[in-house]
Amino acid sequence: MHGIPLITTLAAGFGIALILGFLAERMKAPALVGYLLTGIIIGPATPGFVADVHLASQLSEIGVMLLMFGVGLHFSLDDLLAVKRIAVPGAVAQMGLATLLGMGMASWWGWSWGSGLIFGLSLSCASTVVLLRALESRGVLESMNGRIAVGWLIVEDLATVLVLVLLPPLAGVLGGSAAAPAAATKPLWVTIGQTILQVASFMAVMLIVGRRVLPWMLWQVSRTGSRELFTLSVIAVAIGIAYGAAQLFSVSFALGAFFAGMVMRESEFSHRAAQESLPLRDAFSVLFFVSVGMLFDPAILMKQPLHVAGVLAIIIFGKSVAALALVLAFRYPLNTALTVSASLAQIGEFSFILAGLGLSLGLLPADGMSLVLAGALISIALNPVLFALVEPMRRWIIQRSELARGLERRGDPYAELPMDTERRYLQGQVVLVGYGRVGKRISHALGLRGIPHVVAEQNRVLVEDLRKEGIAAVSGNAADPAVLIQAHIAEAAMLVVATPDTLNVRQMADTARKLNPAIEIVLRTHSEDESRMLRKEGIGTVFFGEEELARGMAGHVLQRFAPAPKGKSTDQAPV
Repeated sequence: MHGIPLITTLAAGFGIALILGFLAERMKAPALVGYLLTGIIIGPATPGFVADVHLASQLSEIGVMLLMFGVGLHFSLDDLLAVKRIAVPGAVAQMGLATLLGMGMASWWGWSWGSGLIFGLSLSCASTVVLLRALESRGVLESMNGRIAVGWLIVEDLATVLVLVLLPPLAGVLGGSAAAPAAATKPLWVTIGQTILQVASFMAVMLIVGRRVLPWMLWQVSRTGSRELFTLSVIAVAIGIAYGAAQLFSVSFALGAFFAGMVMRESEFSHRAAQESLPLRDAFSVLFFVSVGMLFDPAILMKQPLHVAGVLAIIIFGKSVAALALVLAFRYPLNTALTVSASLAQIGEFSFILAGLGLSLGLLPADGMSLVLAGALISIALNPVLFALVEPMRRWIIQRSELARGLERRGDPYAELPMDTERRYLQGQVVLVGYGRVGKRISHALGLRGIPHVVAEQNRVLVEDLRKEGIAAVSGNAADPAVLIQAHIAEAAMLVVATPDTLNVRQMADTARKLNPAIEIVLRTHSEDESRMLRKEGIGTVFFGEEELARGMAGHVLQRFAPAPKGKSTDQAPV
């Protein structure tokens, strides 16, 4: 068996990760915890079988490339711009504070300032993987709170990518032992300028050439009809561009793969590329987390318990309190502040990448890597508990604090319609909840017909833009009766819920019925079971996306081949 270390490492890594990942999920913890524990079990710090650390590190590099490629594929500039006014300054301020806390603690332990900087940065960036999983499991990914949390982490990811780019050339200045000799002899401004020039050249090539070549190449491959070739082309692009970026532009694998995914996202094949590459991305991501676990020394929990406690204090309390204060300072409600705080109370993949790079450059001691891993394991395991406490904590704080009640209902200039809003918007109007892809189209259609409507939207930036366009809009969650009251639901002719908000749709409908028993309600849903249940309850007219798509397509086909019988409409053709 010693002659096949690659197969042995893969078999042990995948097999044990499957078992521990399954157990972690059954215990309501992210599977990521199981993968990290797998690495600890097959690593050199624990007795028994020890996997090939050198091979595992190379496999983890592929995992980093594919992880970053996936981040690029899902990176949406529009999503970030929608919450930029809170996400950008909030993330930058929170990362800065967490980094300073980490540097202060490292200095107290006697570490160099360069080690403290890497350590603090590793503690400042939360895991996008863990966050998306937590938001999806609670059905709040598409909510305003979810968008703010995701936008916040996108900014953190972009900032971390920038750090990954600048770290190798600056390693000598920071006191690293693995810095390149040539880089050590150059002035600092030359090193930074050269790095920025290389990164800018790579970005220019990707944005100018890549945006044209990659879609054309995928189109040519897709014309063959071979699924295998398409999957191969996607993986070849991800790894090939990452490798080429490192060789030609001295850019990190991570940045090269991220830009490959970001450029490919603009292609019409982006959805298929994400779908076809997902199994391989998931597999190598598991190997990445396993290899990271192999670097962890469990003995540090016994040797340095106070150090571990300090790391957890920064991750769970320091970052959370900073985020809570920042969100409240931007005049968002307490619920949003608590959700964002819970989202950031963990660290993950980017922390491992940063700490691993710091370790390889001689900037971070081995104990630092173990402390980062200990903080990640414990914070990720505790994160579902923190999310579950958000609503009980909000109720508890509001019940016991007049200040908190004020924060929850404080005046927001966009939470009320202006006094000069035309009377026609306040009587017989349509109240439209949500201004996403669906809501925007509905609003446009109503505007073309001259039908007055009031938009209720949680994104205050959107509300501000809508008012500039002359569209009546109020900011807030329509599940709150005060928001519908501000939209003058009592005088409205119709309530249209254009967001698939499973949790709050009944509360919106109940509020509307109480204030306006004669109102007509139109709902949107993404689930067939939910649409069936809502129709059974008679809440209103329910539209299920796939059902409407099938009805429209069937109507078109029947109109072409079989004209509808007299008195019947093809729009209602059975599906």
